[in-house]
Amino acid sequence: MNLKDSVVLVTGANRGLGKALAEAAVQAGARKVYAAARKPETVDIAGATPIKLDVTNAADIAAAVQAIPDLTILINNAGIHVVGGVIRADATEAARAELEANFFGPLALSNAFAPVLGRNGGGAIINILSALSWASFPTTGTYSASKAAAWALTNGLRGELAAQNTQVVGAHMGYMDTDMTADVDAPKSKPADIASAIFTALEAGADEALTDDVSKQVRASFAAPRAFYLGAPRA
Repeated sequence: MNLKDSVVLVTGANRGLGKALAEAAVQAGARKVYAAARKPETVDIAGATPIKLDVTNAADIAAAVQAIPDLTILINNAGIHVVGGVIRADATEAARAELEANFFGPLALSNAFAPVLGRNGGGAIINILSALSWASFPTTGTYSASKAAAWALTNGLRGELAAQNTQVVGAHMGYMDTDMTADVDAPKSKPADIASAIFTALEAGADEALTDDVSKQVRASFAAPRAFYLGAPRA
């Protein structure tokens, strides 16, 4: 799938990785780039068209489908992270909020736009996942659950949409230097570098984008005697 001359929709495009993806799509020569956000006035990307889209709002999704009948690449990037583990008073509330944005949002958008992509030759769906789709820490329990669900969704979409020639890419990465990780004390990648790696994978026809060393190491650990996702052994 080539970016040049494509029509791209990026959700959560007003900051962080979403903004980097929209900017990179413009620079790569996409014919149209729609930069979606709950508040489109917060989008400031030269060459992109802001569009109102809350991924948890059915009316917004329906309006986006009407507005972009020529879409060829859907990038499900919008998401939230409520810091905390599973054993806490607000865990259920946090998990529901994260699942709404990180799982049900991409599910609803993929459902809505799949027929559009099919009519336009197949196109592609890129789901922004995480190395935390495969592993969890004490402060990421519910977030990791939502991203694991999104990973399973991505794999299901890939098989279901193969008949209409839609490329479905799961993009994984470690921490990035964004607002969401401002309080995280760990090495962080630049969003622009992650965006570049994602689009390189897309144009190579890949189904999975391992965009940094962290995602590659976690993925490789699946074959280790004790996989990374199992965490440290009990004392």
